[in-house]
Order: sequence, then structure tokens, then C-alpha cells
Amino acid sequence: MTDIGAKEAAQALSDIEAIVQRVRQSRIYDLASQIMIAAGVLVLAGNLANFVAPSRATLIWVAVNVLTVASVAALSLMGRKTAGVQSFDLKVLAAFLLFYGFGILCSVVLGQYGPRELGAFWPIYFMLFYCIAGLWFGRAFIFIGFAITVLTLIGYFFIMGAAFLWWMAAVNGGGLILSGLWMRRI
Repeated sequence: MTDIGAKEAAQALSDIEAIVQRVRQSRIYDLASQIMIAAGVLVLAGNLANFVAPSRATLIWVAVNVLTVASVAALSLMGRKTAGVQSFDLKVLAAFLLFYGFGILCSVVLGQYGPRELGAFWPIYFMLFYCIAGLWFGRAFIFIGFAITVLTLIGYFFIMGAAFLWWMAAVNGGGLILSGLWMRRI
């Protein structure tokens, strides 16, 4: 049996750390992709329901957001059983409540946005946090956040009338679904 030197030991530890980081990012991307697909389906359905019943927009979006948080909790708890990592707890729930509370304060209380402005604000607000998450969890989040933000702004400035809801269904809902599928491949 041969002894390894300090240099070889350091290299072996470095290789192990690189593998641990890749596995960690893979688990994060796996859970994030499931959440994005679920949220994308809900957002797509929300935009289409809003098109069909605009007078029920508030109820539709409250339901979409509650179902999204419930989906995140369910997927996180299911992932916990397989990965052994807790990713949804009271702190995460508090973060969601703060996130939505601040968004409502800015868009409804202070901003008093109309339906079109709300349709652009919330996806952009969500994508800000995707970009921030990307600083810790990988560039894919930054790319997704930036792409959906730019496409939302294009729709806001250039797509008029009810077609904006179809645009947002494709860009926000469809964008999240496609992003979730893409994250499964990287």
C-alpha cells in the first residue's frame, strides 16, 4: 500500500468537493424544475381564466397563488422524503407571506395598478427573485428571470388589449414550463 502525499490528498479533497457541489446543484435544479412546471401550469391556466372571466381576476389570482404555494410545499415535502433535505418549513412560508405582502403593498395599496399593470408587475416581481436566487443557485435562474422579464416588457409595451393575457399565458406560464423542462436537462 502506498502513502499519498499532501498534494495528492488536497487534489482528492478538491475533486470530492466538486462532486458534492454538482450533486447539490443537481438536486436544487431538480426541485426547482418541478416547481417551475407546476407554477407554469397554474399561471398559464390563471391567464386563460382571466381572459374568459376578467371580472373574477382577483379571485383567480388569489387561487393561483395559494395553489402555487401549496404546490411548492407538496413538492418540497415529497422531495424531502427522497433527498432527505428539508426545503419547506415555517421560514419558507414566512418568506412567501412577506413576498406576497410586499407585492400587494406596492402594486395595490401604493401603486393602485390597473389590470394590465398588475399583469406585468407580478411576473417581473417574481423574476427579480429568480435572478437573486441565481446568485446562489446557478446562472440558469438568472437567465430564466431575465428572459421572462424582457418578454413581459415586450408584451406590456407592444401587445394591446386582451391579447396581452394570451401573451402572458405563453410568456409567463409557458416560459416557466419550458424553463422547468430545460432545467431537467442541465
